[in-house]
Amino acid sequence: MNTRIRRVAMTVAAAAVLPLALSACSDDSSGTASSDSSSEASASAPASDDSMSGSASGADAPFGSACASVPTEGAGSFDGMAKDPVATAASNNPALSTLVTAVKKAGLVDTLNNAQNITVFAPTNDAFAKIPKATLDKVLADKAQLTKILTYHVVGQKLAPTDLDNGSFATLEKSKLTTSGSDESYMVNDSASVVCGNVKTANANVYIIDTVLMPTS
Repeated sequence: MNTRIRRVAMTVAAAAVLPLALSACSDDSSGTASSDSSSEASASAPASDDSMSGSASGADAPFGSACASVPTEGAGSFDGMAKDPVATAASNNPALSTLVTAVKKAGLVDTLNNAQNITVFAPTNDAFAKIPKATLDKVLADKAQLTKILTYHVVGQKLAPTDLDNGSFATLEKSKLTTSGSDESYMVNDSASVVCGNVKTANANVYIIDTVLMPTS
């Protein structure tokens, strides 16, 4: 009788332990599989493009104190100007209205709009206002002189900001201008500061400057 009771007790104990053991095995297996699956998913997932695109657009964005005055939307915004050739884009920026008037008087609208891969150093209205009115009116009335001055502001290649660190570039006027600076602080001919740089249009990179450049010859 005692032997039979011991066997029954052992059987009951084994029956109780087996489900617990199976459950423990199942949990370990599931946890391992889940962990492995997560590791594989993490390892195989591609790196997010957000950080790279954000960095690229940040490095490629316009810079400078005067950029804050550019409209945030519409044809005169940075996105709007990027869709138009440079003379048309400038005409949509109120700060460049004197330059646009000069370009029209010189008959250079089509020349600038049809050019490919150029850089324009664009004087603001305040830059033209530094010139005595009588002198400015005289220049605006002299198409040959006006053309000479305006084409001196155009370089026949697209310049990135890093190109301006210490550069010398041939202009459409046939003489050279120089650039210097770093870290989004640049000068042209040691006389004009870039106040809003790296502005993109459909055919040009534009650097808006605070002083009109004058060719030496």
